[in-house]
Amino acid sequence: MAVTENTNRAVFGLNGVTGMLIATVLLLSILAFLTVWGIGVQQGSATNPYDPTPITSSLDNVKADSKTNANFAFKDVK
Repeated sequence: MAVTENTNRAVFGLNGVTGMLIATVLLLSILAFLTVWGIGVQQGSATNPYDPTPITSSLDNVKADSKTNANFAFKDVK
């Protein structure tokens, strides 16, 4: 069994410096996107807080199996 030497070396190939730079830029762009998105979600939640009064105000009319229970369910913010 003959062992062949790897003569196909490319420092700037996809498995070298270029691949490392692509992976680094990709990870940093994902980090930037998630950071900006998270800040946007926090700002939206700060300006429009959740109001739990439809749920906590009166649970006396909630039945075990009723279509009107949607009136007392969690609703999306405006």
